[in-house]
Amino acid sequence: MVHTKTNIKPTNDRIGWRFDNSYARLPKSFYVQLLPVPVRAPWIAVLNHALAESLGLDLRSLSEEEAAQLFAGNVLPDSAHPIAQAYAGHQFGNFTMLGDGRAILLGEHLTPAGERFDIQLKGSGQTPFSRRGDGRAALAPMLREYIISEAMHAFNIPTTRSLAVVTTGESIMRETMLPGAILTRVAASHIRVGTFEYIAGTGDEEGIKTLADYVIQRHYPDLSSAENPYLALLNTVIERQASLVAKWSLVGFIHGVMNTDNMTISGETIDYGPCAFMDAYDPHTVFSSIDHHGRYSYRNQPHMAQWNLARFAETLLPLLHPVQEQAVVLAEEAIHAFPHIHQTHWLDGMRKKLGLFTEETEDIQLIEALLTLMREHQADYTNSFRALASETLPTTAVFHDAAFIAWHAHWQARLSRQSESRQSSFCLMQQHNPAIIPRNHRVEEALAAATEHGDYSPMQRLLAALTNPYADVPEYDDYRTPPAPSERVYQTFCGT
Repeated sequence: MVHTKTNIKPTNDRIGWRFDNSYARLPKSFYVQLLPVPVRAPWIAVLNHALAESLGLDLRSLSEEEAAQLFAGNVLPDSAHPIAQAYAGHQFGNFTMLGDGRAILLGEHLTPAGERFDIQLKGSGQTPFSRRGDGRAALAPMLREYIISEAMHAFNIPTTRSLAVVTTGESIMRETMLPGAILTRVAASHIRVGTFEYIAGTGDEEGIKTLADYVIQRHYPDLSSAENPYLALLNTVIERQASLVAKWSLVGFIHGVMNTDNMTISGETIDYGPCAFMDAYDPHTVFSSIDHHGRYSYRNQPHMAQWNLARFAETLLPLLHPVQEQAVVLAEEAIHAFPHIHQTHWLDGMRKKLGLFTEETEDIQLIEALLTLMREHQADYTNSFRALASETLPTTAVFHDAAFIAWHAHWQARLSRQSESRQSSFCLMQQHNPAIIPRNHRVEEALAAATEHGDYSPMQRLLAALTNPYADVPEYDDYRTPPAPSERVYQTFCGT
């Protein structure tokens, strides 16, 4: 049952909320106004004080009980305007009309600097979009999103972030009974490719223009003066997504479910479901338990991003040109540029990972030769790159292969053709090759301790290690060790 009326009381906003809910001023077809469903006994699992301070919020002014009530949705900020957003999505290639089936957007908070961020409760109960779901979330997936999104932020990769996770005091049924939780997600916005697909799916061309104008005004105001603002919007989103997916690849991140409803118009990473980081390098790696054919494997992520963006371009056709044939030509030109844009971003990042300040045409062969060696030896992706910037190479097999020794000599010759010193190259490499990633077995270890024993200390220590992932901190050296065969995580689960 959808909860639309309640005795939920607002807070006095003393922590510093400043809501201006522009999305709720769009046509009513874009969302449904409703309240979160109250929970029985909320308890704070984790609060992100650093994020709160960057938002201009003083969470320390709240008692633990007050914070739990707030981030469970039992108590609302005075100026909140809770809504469930409508959107659609191509899920593994199949189009479905969707929407926030277990999330409520409280509103848009303005920071003291004037930045605008969505504040959303995930796991907040049923909505009209729940489709027989219970609208709730399990604790482990919410903690996973918290950990991985904080790691992505530390890697300087555009991402939504998590302000809090609270347990609800209620159990939810999945394959077994699990502890329930609600996550507070912070995002530049929750507008997705699927948002445009939803409006296009209703046949509302004026609605598409309204949404596109809103996105330009909110995210890309400079585009309003372009000769063709809607084509400029398409090109800008293509650029943002090409850069984003390249950054994923550079740290070995696999999203897991790159459906069109999980691709933001702002260019942020969103929806950390069955996501993971590669240990041994293999471009065919898949972690999602539901991706049986490798649609969203590591190597396919650029192709899937381009496919999703083609769906976005289709929704914009009426705006790109009054003559459909010309609109299609413009859209195809934009979409066909994606591989080159992505390759440029990826190659630029790979050069940094190898300490290269200059560009040579043979760099791509140098990079691909190293990746081939890593794949043949099942070498650890993160540690192999990090090791190249050390004084002495490790004793692992890949570094003693005759082919690698030849590659290493070729790389050293390439470095010598730069005016920058070797030390400068090593510094560049250390700045772009993390020492620590949230390795799957360590994440699972932290989640198990929290959900099975109520022990959050492994998670807090992992988060502390990930705060500065490019530093060599002896205290956290254990996080650099790849999993033993018995510790390897081959599948991750959405947990919805």
